[in-house]
Amino acid sequence: MRLFSLLFAAILALSGASQSLAAEKVQLPDDLGTAMLYKAKRSDAPAVVVVHEWWGLNDYARKRAKMLAEAGYTAIAVDMYGHGKTASHPKDATAFMNAALAEPEKMNARFDAAMAILKRQTKGDIYAIGYCFGGAVVLNQARRGLDLAGVASFHGSLGTETPAQTGVVKAKVLVATGGADPMVPAEQVGAFVEEMSSAGVDLQLMSFPGVQHSFTNPGATAVGKKYGLPLSYDAKADSQSWAALMRMLED
Repeated sequence: MRLFSLLFAAILALSGASQSLAAEKVQLPDDLGTAMLYKAKRSDAPAVVVVHEWWGLNDYARKRAKMLAEAGYTAIAVDMYGHGKTASHPKDATAFMNAALAEPEKMNARFDAAMAILKRQTKGDIYAIGYCFGGAVVLNQARRGLDLAGVASFHGSLGTETPAQTGVVKAKVLVATGGADPMVPAEQVGAFVEEMSSAGVDLQLMSFPGVQHSFTNPGATAVGKKYGLPLSYDAKADSQSWAALMRMLED
């Protein structure tokens, strides 16, 4: 009987954990599209905006949001393409990305809406993370001077037409990049470090020697081979960069 009670309690606990991490599709205002909200149990912990790769808000981006919720941080994965557009071919991904980049005000509005949703979920600080295209997006949100405690860019472009201004950026910045990523060349990294230093930004830069683009995505190697792109998963870089993010959130 005692064994049955223990098993029943365990099942209830697992059920509760599963329910607490269930994704909720939320509508953004003004026909801006949707986002996926993953609620953690704590309402006083930091919360995180997650911005997807150039493929769109797919399973990988949602997986990262869920991982954050499992770690105790409510997360919202926002669709920067607007209405569920996802790509499996680089040509489509490029078209979706360029269309979004052509409307920066709309991207900013989507990000602002996602932040507003998180502020209703937690009393803690708000952070943002992004991958590839999303990494560039979150860095630009930091450059806007938003009330973010920190942003983390994973294999994201570091260039910008609107450099950070002194005293504007409130967020700590974590950048994880591959040392062999031709999409984020050494010259771009150097210019970014100089930009952040000139603006007085608290920057942590992680550069992984020999590591290519999209190193956090386990599906990257197969996609890179299929389309002849410099994409490759690196388990060590993935693990170390995620650990750095966890430390940032815990500070």
